[in-house]
Amino acid sequence: MLHTPDTISTLRHLLTTCRTIAVVGLSPQWHRPSYFAAKYMQAHGYRIVPVNPLVAREGGQILGETAYASVTEAAAALAAQGQKIDMVDCFRKSEDIPPLAEEAIAIGAQCLWLQLGVFNEAAGQRAEAAGLQVIQNRCVKIEHARLFGGLGWMGVNTRVISAKRLRQLPY
Repeated sequence: MLHTPDTISTLRHLLTTCRTIAVVGLSPQWHRPSYFAAKYMQAHGYRIVPVNPLVAREGGQILGETAYASVTEAAAALAAQGQKIDMVDCFRKSEDIPPLAEEAIAIGAQCLWLQLGVFNEAAGQRAEAAGLQVIQNRCVKIEHARLFGGLGWMGVNTRVISAKRLRQLPY
């Protein structure tokens, strides 16, 4: 069983201190959950680092950021700019997590975050033993919105019916 407390204070701390997020499995397609979550976090001041081997092979970008083939490659590119990856956010299947956990450990990330429906107890324990905080089965976007008042973004649960989109976020 993992030891990282899955509490509001832990989540709030991670979302406050982890400002550069490597999003593993970030899709370039606007309708995919990974794209929507990353776009939301980027709109709220986070640096998004796409990790998608298919897009990286073509030298492409997602959300205006260069895509990388692996977390290690992304970390090396950011290190050359004097920056580091704080969180590795995984939009991958549970069985794909162990090598990603090893990469997160190797680059010195602060947090390994597994999205909704993603669990890997062994990889989580390995990451925690190396000093990382591990969050499983939670969405970064949902937790940020819940803890920092973004549930009204894009019209979610505002109790206001309108076809007009806001030009600027209200907070």
